[in-house]
Amino acid sequence: MNAVLEVRGVSKSFGGVVAAADLDVTVERGEIVGIIGANGAGKTTLMRAICGLLLAARGRVVLDGRDVTRLPAHRRARLGVGYMPEDRRLVPQLPVRDNILLPLWARGVADAEARLAEVLRFVPDIEPFLARPALRLSGGQQKLVALARALAAGERVLLLDEPFEGVAPALARRLAEILESLGHAGQRTILVSGSDYTHTAGLVDRLYAIERGRVEPAAPTGAG
Repeated sequence: MNAVLEVRGVSKSFGGVVAAADLDVTVERGEIVGIIGANGAGKTTLMRAICGLLLAARGRVVLDGRDVTRLPAHRRARLGVGYMPEDRRLVPQLPVRDNILLPLWARGVADAEARLAEVLRFVPDIEPFLARPALRLSGGQQKLVALARALAAGERVLLLDEPFEGVAPALARRLAEILESLGHAGQRTILVSGSDYTHTAGLVDRLYAIERGRVEPAAPTGAG
């Protein structure tokens, strides 16, 4: 076993409502692992606990053998964790190029331009509108930019929260193609959430099902 990401017994409540209850998730180096569950099941809580946007009340998050449970989000980002939130969270007035590079500039990454060039190899779709403000993009285009930003920052781990939610079928297929190419490259460990198996079947190596803040392993359908 060569786990890059380990979530052990992570729990979190909001106002007495349990959002995560003793979650255990492991993602090995180069794997694409899916988290499947209905809205409100705890997928976003899990993602945010991993990237540090919220601190778990109990449990541990381990990255490459290092306990990062109490590290703030910006320090986890420096360890190569990239996060794509469901609602994209782009800076609307900034051009696409700056939205992608912003987390790298914040970290003082010396090879930011080289990192951008690598991102464009996987997501060439966004190159024609690199100079366009994010607010002038369609929702689907913004999804691609949010993925590109996560990819630029996440040279080690990618956390993709509902990337297929609310997108047209053609774009969903394109997103799956990009993730598949990343998986074949074997350069990143990927955790991707979704509401059902529609877009992740055949893409992921393993699946977890999450319900009411609890996860169970689920056999992937049609995984290759």
